[in-house]
Amino acid sequence: MKKEKVSSGKKVYAGLSGGVDSSVSAALLKKQGYDVTGVFIKVWQPPFLACTWKEERLDAMRVAAKLDIPFKTLDLEKEYKESIVDHMVAEYKLGRTPNPDVMCNKTIKFGAFLKRALEEGADLVATGHYAQKTEKDGMYELHAGLDESKDQSYFLWTLTQDQLKYVLFPVGGYEKAQVRKLAKKFDLITADKKDSQGLCFMGKLNMKDFLKEFIEEKRGDILDDKGAVIGYHDGAVFYTLGQRRGFVITEKTPEDTPYYIVAKDIENNTITVSHQRESHLPKEKKKVKLTQANWISAVPEDGERFSVRIRYRQRLHECTIEKTNGDIMLVFDVSQMVDAGQSAVLYKEGRCVGGGVVK
Repeated sequence: MKKEKVSSGKKVYAGLSGGVDSSVSAALLKKQGYDVTGVFIKVWQPPFLACTWKEERLDAMRVAAKLDIPFKTLDLEKEYKESIVDHMVAEYKLGRTPNPDVMCNKTIKFGAFLKRALEEGADLVATGHYAQKTEKDGMYELHAGLDESKDQSYFLWTLTQDQLKYVLFPVGGYEKAQVRKLAKKFDLITADKKDSQGLCFMGKLNMKDFLKEFIEEKRGDILDDKGAVIGYHDGAVFYTLGQRRGFVITEKTPEDTPYYIVAKDIENNTITVSHQRESHLPKEKKKVKLTQANWISAVPEDGERFSVRIRYRQRLHECTIEKTNGDIMLVFDVSQMVDAGQSAVLYKEGRCVGGGVVK
């Protein structure tokens, strides 16, 4: 556990989501001497889904009252709808798989929220992310959270030096179990509250069901790795490489092992599946192009080695940076199943170097 630092009374806007992590973050900051204001960020929710934002806001207010800190609500519905929801739907229509949590951090938490906080006189903002920030030789670095099972640095690869200098991650140096113990120690109502599901408007609805409200279903064929039709699906745009559920296989035997999606053809509305998740990957998946790259503290050199994560909580894989004619390529040691639009995040010895979007 990291030793607590004592502040000099700097003003911090601490995001309070109504969950245990943000609650403990605010409590730790106050204990350390910061002038803390709790801020609940209100985001967009669709009319066809019930959202618990009012209940979450009430919990956030109760935490602020318990900690005896000011509380305010920041309405970012418009920004959220335009930058997260509309972008996500547009990407899926093009056959890409975006990461809305990455976009939320970039445009909402460390975009609009940070901007508003600084405009209103705050010195810093804080969130309940499981990540750690350090300073070395005048540069800020982003490191994985101490709790490997909860590390959220994957979602923070878009952070810049200008943003990191204003950001605090109070629970990043703690294990989740320790955070819950601290919540009980501070007598917070969120101590035993279950972790949130992420995006508010999603709730218990899966991504495919949500997208169907914006994208029309279109039945298409499922092909095996020999090109034979063995089933059907609701539309290739709804599926992700590596997925093993949500489609219908009509040609199967009781002895069949699970099928995994290994290819999509948006134009012809087909998906290809295989029992072997990795062995039928296209050769080009040995190498992918990165777009929208962001390097947090240092630009990688051609030929430099890194560990890379393509999906949240996926194990790290080894890769090499290859720079050709201005393009940045990731060359994997072992072929990977990668969808266009996914975030590829690079690490070196626990430090999040940055990342990009797979083209």
